[in-house]
Amino acid sequence: MKRFWTYVFIALILAGLVSIGLFAGRFVVYLSMRVLILSIFALGYNLLLGRTGLLSFGHAAFYAGGAYGLGLISIHVTTNPLLGIIVGVGLACIMALVIGFFCVRHTEIYFAMLTLAFGMMVFSLIWNLREVTGGDDGLVGIVRAPISLGFASIPITKTSHYYFFVLFCFILTVALIYLIRRSPFGLVLSGIRENDRRIEFAGLSVRNYRLAAFVISGTFAGLAGALGALLESNANPFSAHWSHSAEPILVSLIGGIQTFTGPVVGSVVFILLREIIERFTQNWMLWFGLILLIIIMGLRGGVVGGVAQLFRRKRSHVAKSGGNR
Repeated sequence: MKRFWTYVFIALILAGLVSIGLFAGRFVVYLSMRVLILSIFALGYNLLLGRTGLLSFGHAAFYAGGAYGLGLISIHVTTNPLLGIIVGVGLACIMALVIGFFCVRHTEIYFAMLTLAFGMMVFSLIWNLREVTGGDDGLVGIVRAPISLGFASIPITKTSHYYFFVLFCFILTVALIYLIRRSPFGLVLSGIRENDRRIEFAGLSVRNYRLAAFVISGTFAGLAGALGALLESNANPFSAHWSHSAEPILVSLIGGIQTFTGPVVGSVVFILLREIIERFTQNWMLWFGLILLIIIMGLRGGVVGGVAQLFRRKRSHVAKSGGNR
C-alpha cells in the first residue's frame, strides 16, 4: 500500500512538472529550469557529500568544464547541442578524474582545501586564457539550435521546448542517482562515510571508491553546467569560482544531506527564496543568509529530514494514545 501511494505521489509530481512546460508563463518556466539544473548539480554533489562523507569546495570547476566544453564546441565546431553536451560532460569527467586522483588521497579538511585549491586554479585559467575562454567576458553567443539525432531533429530554441529537454535530463539524473545509491557500490560509499577502516579491513580499496564517487559527482556537475550554458546562452567565468561551489552544499544542507530528495527540495527553496528576497531589498544577501541559517539550524536534518521526523513523532504519538486506550 505504501509503495502504491509513493507511485501516485511521483505521478503527481511529474504531472505538475509537465504542466509547467505546457501552461506556465516564460518566467515561471525559466525559473523552473534553474531549479532543475541546480537539482542536477546538487544530486550529483550529494552523492559525494551525503553518501561518501567528502566535502568538496571545487565542484564549480566541473560545472564550468561542462559549460565551457559545450560553449567551445558550439562556437567553433558545430551548433548541435547534443554533441556540445557530450563534450562538456566528457571534459568535466576527465577534470574530475585528474583532480580527484590527487584529492582522494586525503580526507576531511585536507580534502576540502585541496579541492578548493584546484577549483581556484581552474577559475584562474579560465580568467587568464582570454584567447580561448574569453576571459572575464566568458563565451557569448551560444546558440540553442535544434538537437540533431540523424533520423530526427528536436527543436529547443523556444523556452518551453528547452524546458522539456532539461526535464528529461533531470528525470534521467534522478533515476541514475537512485540506482547508484541503491546499488552495492552505493552501499559501500555509505559504509565509507560511517567507518572507512572497516571497509579497508573488508579488502576493498577506499581510495578507488572515493575516486569513483568524485568522478560521478563531477560528471553530473558538468551536465548541469552544459545545460546552464544553453539556458543563459553564455559560459560565465564566475561559474568556476569557489562561491559557486557553495550552492550545492547549501542546497544539500537545506533539503537534507542524508536524504535522496533533499537536494531537489533544497534547490526549490534556494531559488525561490533568493528570487523573492531580491525583489524586496537591496541587502538580499544579508536576509537570505539569515533565513538559510534559521532553516539549517532549526531543521538539523534539513527540510525533508525535519518533515520526516515530524511524521514519525506524530505516528508514535498516535500509536501510544491508541495503546493507552
